[in-house]
Formats: sequence, structure tokens, C-alpha cells
Amino acid sequence: MDASLIDWSRLQFAMTAAYHWIFVPLTLGLSIIVAVMETIYVRKKDEFWKKVTQFWMKLFAINFAVGIATGIILEFEFGTNWSNYSWFVGDIFGAPLAIEGIFAFFMESTFFAVMFFGWEKVSRRFHLASTWLTALGAAISAFWILVANSWMQHPVGTVFNPDTVRSEMVSFWAVVSNPVALSKFFHAVFSGWMTGAIFVAGVACWFLLKKRETRFAQASIMVACLVGLAGGAATMLTGDSSGVKAAKYQPMKLAAAEGLADGGPKASFSIVPGIEVPGMLSILATHNINGYVPGINDILNGYSDEEGNIIPSVETKMALGRSAIESLRLYRETKETDPAQAIVHLRQFRANEKYMGYGYLKSPDDIVPNVPLVFWSFRVMVGLGSFLMLLMVVLAWMAWKKKLDRHSWLHYTALASIPLVYICGQAGWIVAEAGRQPWTIQDLLPVNVAVSSLSAGSVKTTFFIFAAVFALFLAIEVSILLKAIAKGPEIEK
Repeated sequence: MDASLIDWSRLQFAMTAAYHWIFVPLTLGLSIIVAVMETIYVRKKDEFWKKVTQFWMKLFAINFAVGIATGIILEFEFGTNWSNYSWFVGDIFGAPLAIEGIFAFFMESTFFAVMFFGWEKVSRRFHLASTWLTALGAAISAFWILVANSWMQHPVGTVFNPDTVRSEMVSFWAVVSNPVALSKFFHAVFSGWMTGAIFVAGVACWFLLKKRETRFAQASIMVACLVGLAGGAATMLTGDSSGVKAAKYQPMKLAAAEGLADGGPKASFSIVPGIEVPGMLSILATHNINGYVPGINDILNGYSDEEGNIIPSVETKMALGRSAIESLRLYRETKETDPAQAIVHLRQFRANEKYMGYGYLKSPDDIVPNVPLVFWSFRVMVGLGSFLMLLMVVLAWMAWKKKLDRHSWLHYTALASIPLVYICGQAGWIVAEAGRQPWTIQDLLPVNVAVSSLSAGSVKTTFFIFAAVFALFLAIEVSILLKAIAKGPEIEK
């Protein structure tokens, strides 16, 4: 397979996914914040809170509309650029995406219409229910998408059918209850709460800097802090869970994120190169200071895990994988002409089946992702996440002390943090996706087998077309948002 085709296909999908993820976390976060604000309005029956809710709901609607279009493009690329992948696992991967489209997306869209257009057409309580159901629909939509993504990280509930040469689902419940899916879902949703909170706080601080609508700004920051602190704390807890899952199911991702060449018990956590905390990585990965954490070289050369299982070297896995591929070929050739011999080949295939994906690799080094990219992305994510959590604490303290309007440095910091929360989210996804390369499906299907048979030139052309269209859409959305923000809620005159 042409290496440039693989690289351009990956780059195009990465660009589309990164662009889509600009809108998803803000949708998840703003939907909750708007719902909380409207709940206050319904309980207090104060028109001020209605205006507050309507302002942020307008910004939510702008973001929601553009996010839908990018999600559709992303799903189409599975068929255009990754058709072999779609053929191989379409029965499994397509199920959660279909449920997301049929159930969650329609639920979200239906109640969004009532939420946005139904202020004077339905009762307060029905409107409030619609707002909460829109937020719930957004979360459910994210759940099914992350179920699909998590199956790629840790494939469960499926078997490979040698007659159809496809993976087929045998347990829908196993796919849905995938432990990786649960960790990723909660981590993504709660980080979305933080994104929404930082966005609201930053925009509200702009009003404080302009000395406009100060009551509105302070009220908005109070709600943002409530959601942001809850989301930030939960993000840290679920991040810990994700780290444990990565250590168990994707040790190379963890090794790359730590730049860990040689592992062992009491593995140190590297804050930055040269500054380490002894034993901390073992605690984070295994919740045991004596826990064994394999490094990159250990995974390449083979090692014994904590339970005493012998993990073969990558070269051994590649040899067993090639044997599995050859046994599969012979089984398919003889199943009609020599059924007895076909059974022998099938047994040989099943013996080495779990290493089949390794048979398509060209070198053991292929399983090592871009270590500097993953290493520094992880530190950007953790560093910015910690800073944003601290900012939420400071804002909440100032709000409690009724000093929000006294410190312009805090207003500028909150405003500048809006792009930082997006960088933090993007860095997290780089760790999650670049860290599992070269696998489209962990240990099962590498990218060089999953890609479509296209010319690299056609993918390159569409990459630049998409980049231009996405840049235009983003510029339009930011322009509309800025105009809506500049107009303001028009509460105070």
C-alpha cells in the first residue's frame, strides 16, 4: 500500500475529527449550563434568568448547527477513505452509529426545536423538560459514538468469521458495556462541562471588562463555576480510570505518553524530561507502587506481565500473524475441495488468530507511535487541565466573596483561557488516537490494511478542499458568535 496514501488518509480524517471536536465539547457543556440556568428561572420565576438563559441558548444553537455538519462529513469518510475497515467491521462499528443517528440525534434535534422556538408556545415546565432532554440527547449521542470509538481501542463482543473474512458481533451488551467505553464517555462528557464553563466564564468576563451587563455576567459565572468545578473534578477521576484501562489494554500508548523506554515495577512518572516522581507511574497505571509497567523496549522485545503471563515479542507476534494469514488463505482454498484438510488449516488459524493483525506489519517498529507527539500532547492536556481547574476555583472564590468585578487580570485570564480549553481537549484526543497507531482496531487491523484503494492525489486534493471549507465554516461561526456576544443579552440599560 502506498505510504503517502495512508498518511494523507490519516491526515484528512484527523483534520475532520479535530474540527468536529471543536463543537462537540461546547455542545455538551453549554447544554447543561443552559439547563441549569433555565431551572433557576422556572424555580424563581424571575425574568432576568429567562434572559440569561436565552442569551446562552442562542450561542448554543449556533455551535450546535455547525457541529452537525462536521459530524456527518466525519462518518462519510469511513466509507470513502477507509472502506476496507468499513467492510471488515461494519456490522459491529455501524450498530452504535446507527443507534446514535436513529435515537439520540433525533431525540436531541426534536427537543432542541421545542427548546429554541417554544418559549411562548409551551408551558414553562414543558420547555424546561425539553431543555434538559436536549442536554440528555447530546450526552446519549456522545455515548454511542464513544462506544464505537472505544471498540476500536479495545475490541470485545465479536468473533472473526473466516468464511466471510469479517468480524461479527456476538454480544451487543459486551460492546456497549466495554470498560474502555464507559471511561471514555464520562471523561469526554465531563471535560465538555469544563469547556462550556470556561467558554461562559470567559465571555462573561469580557462583559465585566467592558463594564456591561454586570449582573448578567456575574450570574453566568456563578453557574459556570458550579458546572465547571463538578466537571473538572469528574474529569480528573475519569482520567485516572482511562489511564488504568490504557495500561491494561494499550500498554504502548501509555509507554509513549510517558516516553518510557524501559519499564518495570515502581515506574517513575515524568513531569517533563529530567524531572520524575519515583513510583508514581506504577501508582497511576496499576494503583500499586510495585505495579509493573512495560516500556517501549519491553513491548518490542517481550515481557512478563504482573500476572506472570508471557507477552511475546513483536517479531514473534508478526511471525504468528503471518502464519494465521496463511492458514486462513489455505482454509478458504480447501474448504470446498478438501474439507478435512480445511479443518486442519482452520484450527491452525484459530491458534494464532489473535496475532493476525501483526502479520500485516512490515517491521516491529511499526507499532511504536509518534512518541514526542503523544508525550507532549499528554503534558499539554494535563498541564492546561490543571490550570483551568485552578481558574475555576479562583473564579468560584471571587464569586462567593462578591469580588468578581474588581480584578481585571482575572477577567483577561478567563477570556484568554477560551482557546486554551480547546487546545486541552484536542491534546487529549491526540493522545487517545495517535497513541494507538498503527492500529485502526487495536492489535487487529493496522491502518495499511484498513485504508481504501484510492490514489494519494485524490485524497490530497479533497484534504485541501475540506481544509478550506472547514476554515470558512469556522470563520463564519466565530463571526456570528462574536456578533451575538457583542449585542449582548440586553438586560441592563
